[in-house]
Amino acid sequence: MINRLDDKAAARARKCLLFTGLTDAQFSSMIEKARALDLREGEFLFEFGDAVTEFFMLDEGRVKLTRVSTDGNEKVIDIIAPGQSFAEAAMFLHHQGYPVNAQAVSISRVFCFDTSRYMALLRESSDACFALLGRLSQRLHWQVKEIDRLTLHSATYRLVNYLLEQLPEQPAGYTEVALTAPKHVIASRLSIKPETFSRILQRLTEHGLIRVESGHIALTDIDRVREYAQIELG
Repeated sequence: MINRLDDKAAARARKCLLFTGLTDAQFSSMIEKARALDLREGEFLFEFGDAVTEFFMLDEGRVKLTRVSTDGNEKVIDIIAPGQSFAEAAMFLHHQGYPVNAQAVSISRVFCFDTSRYMALLRESSDACFALLGRLSQRLHWQVKEIDRLTLHSATYRLVNYLLEQLPEQPAGYTEVALTAPKHVIASRLSIKPETFSRILQRLTEHGLIRVESGHIALTDIDRVREYAQIELG
């Protein structure tokens, strides 16, 4: 049985950047074939090389995008948060398959959209094309920044910067960062070995900058954490 999107789910899906250029009628056309899929923790949504038939928006939970090296080590490319779309670029790689694995980090719900229907809408709507180009440009800009961070900056800077990025827009003094994925997954996402990740957390704790608790990390002095990041940036 296909789990179609109800009105509330469709309203959340409407906020996806990929649909900003669609008319209501075009969006309704997408929703006709859209489905909601519930994933168990550890369950794969798709695997590397699978045929590209859908792109996705995460509604609840967390999904990690990964590649596996020839020696069997997993590298986390991204951790998808609710509201984010993913695998949209794979529409243009139909004959090559998905370029990554997508696996639920926690119990998750994903909205799945038919690629052939979206491609048909792109052919008839320049607004939809520009919306997609905008989304892909954002993703490309983000990837360039990631290459910069992962190749030019220290592991400590990458972790401290990650914690700062998880903060609300206007944090005040003491605040908490929820660990939405296991530490080893976050470490892989930041290209840090798990043992190095743990050592950095310990050092930050000893300096009085953070406090590691169950399920979250408390940043005890935001200004000092930012100063620390600038020192690591060198």
